[in-house]
Amino acid sequence: MTGKLDSLTALQAQQATPKAFTREDRIRAQARDVAESFESMFLAQMFEFMSSGLEVDPTFGGGPGEKAFRSLLNNEYANGIAKAGGIGVADPVYREILKLQEVDP
Repeated sequence: MTGKLDSLTALQAQQATPKAFTREDRIRAQARDVAESFESMFLAQMFEFMSSGLEVDPTFGGGPGEKAFRSLLNNEYANGIAKAGGIGVADPVYREILKLQEVDP
């Protein structure tokens, strides 16, 4: 009976131990983060350009503070869109980073 318990305990310990990440796994994770960050920055620049010609509604605000907060809002929109899958910029950037690092996707 103790033999079965020892085997069961060893199996549970083996399953509970996280798999060690390889160098390639770390590179893939970092490349994905960089690609999403690049897409987020790209989207934020697009939103800045799109909102630059908008007039401020004096009923709901205006002034120099709104300009600062508009850029923060654009950045948050861009981050949310990039994390949700983006517009397709991150995937080719990700593949290109992996190619330069000589890692298979």
